[in-house]
Amino acid sequence: MPDLVRLRTAERLLHRLAAEQSERRLPSIVAGVVRDAQLVWHGARGLVGETAPTTDTQYRLGSITKTLIAVCVMRLRDEGALELSDRISQYLPEVKAADATIAELLSHSAGLQAETNGPWWERTAGGNWDNLAGLLDGDARRHRPGSKFHYSNVGFAVLGQLVTALRGRPWEQVVHIELLEPLGMRRTTTRPVAPHAHGFAVHPWADVLLLEPEHDAGAMAPAGQLWSTLDDLARWAAFLAGDTADLLSADTLAEMKAPQIVDDPRDDPWRAGVGLGLQLWNVDGRRYCGHGGSMPGFLAGVRVDVASGDAVVVLTNSTSNLTLALTVDLAEIVETEEPRLPGEWVPATVPQDVLDIVGPWYWGPAPLVLRAKPDRWVEIGPMEGAGRASRFRPEDDGTWTGLDGYYAGETLRVVRHTDRSVSHLDVASFCLTRTPYDPNADVPGGVDPDGWRA
Repeated sequence: MPDLVRLRTAERLLHRLAAEQSERRLPSIVAGVVRDAQLVWHGARGLVGETAPTTDTQYRLGSITKTLIAVCVMRLRDEGALELSDRISQYLPEVKAADATIAELLSHSAGLQAETNGPWWERTAGGNWDNLAGLLDGDARRHRPGSKFHYSNVGFAVLGQLVTALRGRPWEQVVHIELLEPLGMRRTTTRPVAPHAHGFAVHPWADVLLLEPEHDAGAMAPAGQLWSTLDDLARWAAFLAGDTADLLSADTLAEMKAPQIVDDPRDDPWRAGVGLGLQLWNVDGRRYCGHGGSMPGFLAGVRVDVASGDAVVVLTNSTSNLTLALTVDLAEIVETEEPRLPGEWVPATVPQDVLDIVGPWYWGPAPLVLRAKPDRWVEIGPMEGAGRASRFRPEDDGTWTGLDGYYAGETLRVVRHTDRSVSHLDVASFCLTRTPYDPNADVPGGVDPDGWRA
């Protein structure tokens, strides 16, 4: 294990984990901290059989499975096999209720029912896709697509079938071939493989256990079937933090982390939301992404600090009682005890066409500043306070495309005089000038010839 975590840090982490296992009466629990794509600390409490669990002990991931399904869908999008704005019925016409888009299914805003009709699918053997699809008629819609957050396990069963249909092989094979094998996650499987924990329910008023059933969820399996280990889940956390081994572009991963909808609209600021297949949390201004997992007998979590890339992973074999605060607490211990050193500043090569446009600009009378970023990227934002801010990616034609904020998807164009000096910037029809309403620039509507006056 790297020497990143000092003894005091490790003791605090283990103490927090031990308190969770003892106070919440968990049969066993393993947890780890990931930094720079490495599992830098892990701890375990309780027993699996007669021994303590290790980083190689399998637990059920539950809904963390959804994050792998989502990545498979995004890979299909990046290959041009689908668009996120496509209706799912374009690919799966048998789903009568699905006039929702693929993006809406990924973000739990498709309006589909949360669970299946009939027996509790998480505790009974699953049926096949034809049986499930036959139930997804108009009655399966609970809300207007896109109108609100409504968590849907059924929606991810549909996405799993989408992956199956477009790849021409079962979704679990796609996940194995495209993600697990390249990432070295060889202990992540659809059914338990020893050594593994058994799932238990803990009696609410007595210290006794009830063994939970384990089964193949059939068509519902994409919502929560996978089993994994702390080692493998740490590798997946590193993937979500940005170490994707070129299996997914940085832009696509950032797109998955962007909030699509919030699930607590009455809270201000919002505390929880959903991206494209990823759960998002806003904790005291710090943004996390990842996912929780819950199946009878098991709870799991992976939470990644979006800014730092540090991550916490947790696995336990209890149906309930794991606190949501555990992952945040472990992350905060590491951040407090082992803060990351700021990256060293080094000078960079900035091309002349970018140097020509850095510095102050004005949107009418409002002062802005344009800063150069690596690889000819630029960033525009208010000189002080809040306002419209966006990053811009360079294009081959000499323009830039906005990536976020108000100008996401819009074009930034440099307008030059005949002598090639810069006149102004055109951003989505807005004219940015070097002085407020520069009379020498082509300001839409013109500039009053009498100029500024008392």
